[in-house]
Amino acid sequence: MFRALRFIAALMVLAGSAQAQSFPNKVITLVVPFAAGGPSDVIARLIAQPMSQSLGQQIIIENVVGAGGTLAAARVARAAPDGYTIMIHHLALAAAPSLYSNLTYNTRTAFSPLGLVNTGPMVLLGKKTLEAKTASELIAYMKAQGSKLTMAHAGNGSNAHLCAILLGKALNIKPVYVPYNGTGPAMNDLVSGQVDVLCDQSTTSVPQILGGGVKGYIVTSDKRLDVIKDVVTAREAGLPQFDMTIWHGLYAPAGIPPDIVAKLNDALRKALADPMIVDRFIAAGTTTFPSSEWAVAAHKARFEFEVERWNTFLKEAGVAAAAR
Repeated sequence: MFRALRFIAALMVLAGSAQAQSFPNKVITLVVPFAAGGPSDVIARLIAQPMSQSLGQQIIIENVVGAGGTLAAARVARAAPDGYTIMIHHLALAAAPSLYSNLTYNTRTAFSPLGLVNTGPMVLLGKKTLEAKTASELIAYMKAQGSKLTMAHAGNGSNAHLCAILLGKALNIKPVYVPYNGTGPAMNDLVSGQVDVLCDQSTTSVPQILGGGVKGYIVTSDKRLDVIKDVVTAREAGLPQFDMTIWHGLYAPAGIPPDIVAKLNDALRKALADPMIVDRFIAAGTTTFPSSEWAVAAHKARFEFEVERWNTFLKEAGVAAAAR
């Protein structure tokens, strides 16, 4: 009996090894948790093409929108761990267990990190009709408005939502948080003046600022962004606690063979080393991680840190987990 079990186990190892060696031999689906045209979608499409070239198979984008990115995460958690369904997600994946009480997956164990993609700040934007010309004037305006202030975000659990909570706590105000089904609709209403402010990723904020559709006031990074040099940092604005760095990573369902993880990580590394990708990231106010952090282990460590960080912060902010 014991010999039979060892034989079966050996066959399983050989089958897994053969699967890894032949990977990929069909189309790979890259799941994006937010709407087309949003920051995550833009980043996903930028890296998909060079990764496809490295792997020799097409990578198609599938936008699975809803519930702060948890619908997409659930979709990927249920998928076969064979490398043909992967996901790009940002730090909202780490914050999800602190925001939602009825997730169908265990955030800490349901996914295999594949590598860090990009990092950058959030940008506090205002509708172009606001009279505030500087960050100081905007802060004074927001404090004066208090509960009358309307702050858009891209849906509960999104980066924009987390940023809005962080800003509200920093200013000690409780604005009206206006949720949208993605960054695109939220930005559209800011441009049309339907809401007052929006805290959004630099990827989508920078083009709107440069195009004159909105006003840029504060970036949540230690340094100003070269592409919008007139926009001050949170520290310069007197809000050092308004500190938020967003990042994206690639994930696969837990249980994916290590050899396939290595192939996907290698394809991602090659994409991130592409000068065209680097330039496109910089133009959008974001950057790749240093090459020393391209390893899967670095991604895993950052993810675990963020889960703990947002669990602590949201509890301190009085945000209780609720059913999605």
